[in-house]
Amino acid sequence: MDTIVLDHVLPRVFEGDSMGDSDVWRTRLTFSRGRNYVVEAPSGTGKSSLCAYIYGNRRDYLGSICFDGTDVSTLCPSRWQELRRTQLAYLPQELDLFPELTAMQNICLKNDLTGHMTHDAIRSMMRELGIADRADFPVGKMSIGQQQRVAIIRAICQPFSFLLIDEPVSHLDAANNRLAAAMIEQEAARQGAAVIATSVGNRIGISTDVELHL
Repeated sequence: MDTIVLDHVLPRVFEGDSMGDSDVWRTRLTFSRGRNYVVEAPSGTGKSSLCAYIYGNRRDYLGSICFDGTDVSTLCPSRWQELRRTQLAYLPQELDLFPELTAMQNICLKNDLTGHMTHDAIRSMMRELGIADRADFPVGKMSIGQQQRVAIIRAICQPFSFLLIDEPVSHLDAANNRLAAAMIEQEAARQGAAVIATSVGNRIGISTDVELHL
């Protein structure tokens, strides 16, 4: 997948509201593979909705979203499954980890489906992000910052053309932000992929090609 085009997309809940100037809503916006985008937005303006719309989790919007010219409203469930396995990676703000499973088990739930990383590579990434000693520890007993690092690793354990990350470092300090950003950029560059990151303040430290505001 090379492009994602939003054509006058707007959350239905905002219909009739004056949203002010937006680089995203009610515009024609193209996300292109190989570029890094940061979407800055105050809380309540729809940044999480944007990610959910692109990933196909929600359809409560006006306008259209197209992948390489195909309107996503025409995609069948099996096509969505394929896209989420091979083209779209997603780290939601809520993380969606299983608290009773260990960090390694949470990551391997995805990696066993994609076969993208070896277990040694996963453990190496955990060492890089300072959570190697928590590999076999239940996620529910980890700090939120540690959980974010687990979720970041899980998100990139697949092929992708676009990586959607919603406030991925909101609970990380500057040092861990840099480590996570470097890991994400390295994997995105290796796959020639785009990164679309949202932020309400503590933005991920990736190089940015395009900065957008909701």
